[in-house]
Amino acid sequence: MHFFRNLLIFSGVVGLVIGALAYFTGQALVHTYVWYVLAFFVFITALTFYITRLGISYDNENFQLYYFGSMGFRMLLSIGVVFIYVYLFSENELQFVLNFFVLYFLFTGFEIYSLLANLRPNLKKQDQV
Repeated sequence: MHFFRNLLIFSGVVGLVIGALAYFTGQALVHTYVWYVLAFFVFITALTFYITRLGISYDNENFQLYYFGSMGFRMLLSIGVVFIYVYLFSENELQFVLNFFVLYFLFTGFEIYSLLANLRPNLKKQDQV
């Protein structure tokens, strides 16, 4: 599975960048819970990919339904995590939210890039017909 290998590589690179930022800036830019947030996004990205792939294997015609359903699931879980943190903890809320959404957009971009890379051969086949 190329997706899971690429996810691990991408997560490792993001983890190295977070580690470097934490090392050079301390707690100025990176929240203390950023590692939990990173693990959350790795898990959610893998789970939504698995759900989408499972749905496509049963019904190939409704790819958009499964993909956008998984994106909605990810968004609802993300909103829930941010809400729970802001509600329960009162320290560095803005820093947590900024770190969270930077990772949210990075992992969403990764998922879209992976999707386009996987669909590109199919689009070329349709153009040739």
